Amino acid sequence: MVKQASLFSQLLCLVDRHHFEREVRRLSAERHAKGFSCWSQFVAMMFCQLAQAKSLREIVDGLACCEGKLRHLGLENGPRRSTLCYANAHRPWQLYEGVFHDLLNLARSLAPGKSFRFKNKLFSLDATVIDLCLSLFDWAKFRQTKGAIKLHLLLDHDGYLPVFAAVSEGRQHELAVARSLDFPKGSIVVMDRAFIDYKLFAKWTDQGVYFVTRLKKKADFLAYEHRPLPTTGPVRGDQIGMLNAFVAGGWWRREFRVVTIWDEVNQREIQLLTNHLGVCSQHHCGHLQRSLANRDLLQDPEAKSQDQDLRWLQRQRGSHPDLDSINRFATHQAPSVS
Repeated sequence: MVKQASLFSQLLCLVDRHHFEREVRRLSAERHAKGFSCWSQFVAMMFCQLAQAKSLREIVDGLACCEGKLRHLGLENGPRRSTLCYANAHRPWQLYEGVFHDLLNLARSLAPGKSFRFKNKLFSLDATVIDLCLSLFDWAKFRQTKGAIKLHLLLDHDGYLPVFAAVSEGRQHELAVARSLDFPKGSIVVMDRAFIDYKLFAKWTDQGVYFVTRLKKKADFLAYEHRPLPTTGPVRGDQIGMLNAFVAGGWWRREFRVVTIWDEVNQREIQLLTNHLGVCSQHHCGHLQRSLANRDLLQDPEAKSQDQDLRWLQRQRGSHPDLDSINRFATHQAPSVS
């Protein structure tokens, strides 16, 4: 009996060997195998990931250095390079896909839930640029002398586990991936200003999906209702209104909510834009302020919108005085709020 096991052995204990062997028999993964089992292949590839091995030689030599400990990992001896290479090329990948989903379900059952008062499903959507050497990765063209890829990530706050990840070219905008995502009804999506798209907001509103993002400084917001503020807390404003219909698109005139909070760490005000008109503003600022103010999850401050038509419309406002007048919503009266 092993009283002290290595960290690698403890990690492998998280995988149910009985379920693993049942999947091997179901998929006939070891058909025509001569001594090299699927478990040995799994241990070798796990060692590759944890040791950050760059080649088959590093995997084989690394396992050969600990011959005395391989028996505790379920291996009789270390694999050969040709054997491991053939197994990676011919054995079904569905086996290890099932192992991944089993471990993911285990992590979800052990991970703590979100500590928020509201029961809505909460997601954080963000994208970050990963720099690459253009001379080595000539396909990852980002700028004239710079290569990069962009990682799009959707984080579920129930357990803080990612539920969606996509890798694209560095030049692809975040909205291209955000428009393809579907969220359950009633969920709340937290994102940065790079994801502001009024057509996307209209789609989510029709589907019953709520969003929270930071309001752009040049956003033309017309407030017609000021809600009462809590006596304590960082909330400094709570308004209901609409965006400029000419800028946001005359085809969509919906109510928005802007909550102004005070960021004590950075000594500044932050305006949060949302389509959730019923949730208490204290819940918004108390829990979502850390992500938006400290940029723990949203770390794309230099992202710019690709919609150049909005800038052109802003420049035309000088030649259209009615855009700034009180009659700009004359064709559509604001709905009454009870």
